[in-house]
Parts: sequence; C-alpha cells; structure tokens
Amino acid sequence: MSQQDLDFLRRAIALAAQAGERGDEPFASLLVDSNGEILLETQNTTNTATDCTGHAETNLVREACRRFGTERLRECTLYTSAEPCAMCAGAIFKCGIPRVVFSVSSKRLYDVLGDDENRLDLSCREVFARGARPVAVDGPLLEEEGLAVFQGRGQTTL
Repeated sequence: MSQQDLDFLRRAIALAAQAGERGDEPFASLLVDSNGEILLETQNTTNTATDCTGHAETNLVREACRRFGTERLRECTLYTSAEPCAMCAGAIFKCGIPRVVFSVSSKRLYDVLGDDENRLDLSCREVFARGARPVAVDGPLLEEEGLAVFQGRGQTTL
C-alpha cells in the first residue's frame, strides 16, 4: 500500500461519516484514475433516496458509467470505506474497474454491528474470483478508522 492509497481511503472514510450525519448509512466510495486524480466521490443514499440499491459503490458505478464510459474505468481504482457487498462487487466487475481498495471487512462489520437478515455472506473476493478477468482487491486497511464512523449505530442495512 502506498501513502496515496491510505490518503484516498481516509477520504472515503470521511465521506462515509458525512453520509451517516445526513441520515444515510455511513458508507462512501471514490473513483481515482491512474494519475491519482479523484474523478468521482459518492455516498450511500439508501435512506434519503429510499432505494435499497443506493450503496456508495453502486451509486459510483452508475454515475461513472454515465460520465466516463467503461473504457476509462478500466484504468481506475475504486476506494471504499467498507468491503463491497455481493451486489456492489457485481456492479464493479461489470463496469470493468480492475482494482478495489477497502477499509472495513464485511466480516468485521457484521461482528461489530450484529447480523442482518439481508446479509449475503459472500466476500467481494469470492464474487470477483468467479469472473472471467481479475480484479485486484486490497483490504482491509485502516479498519479501526473505518469502524469509527459506525460508533453507536447498532444494526445497519448492508
């Protein structure tokens, strides 16, 4: 991991805290190009948009595809405050993003917050491993910092 990777993860964690303060679940993602430029920042909107698919990563994929097209995404990295769920991992794979860096593992998040009836116990690595092309995954990283945004939240909809 480079210092730049850690800086981008800290930015995702800060955005996740903002999402939580706004009334959404505290998750956020960044899309960064190969030159280290942040192209897009997104947050979870499941509560404010009343949309169960409004996870930060799916919001990012939707907007990134509209703005940049999938060809450009093949040279980007997605940084996210927590490990992408199976739904988000599928969207990330489908659009061609080749690398994901996350802070909090889904296992650790469930251990801290409690189980969820909507839980798909499937890591993003398992989802990506079934794909026809590789997706590099780095994480968990800065996990204690990432978990801090969930303090006092109890169960969350992942």
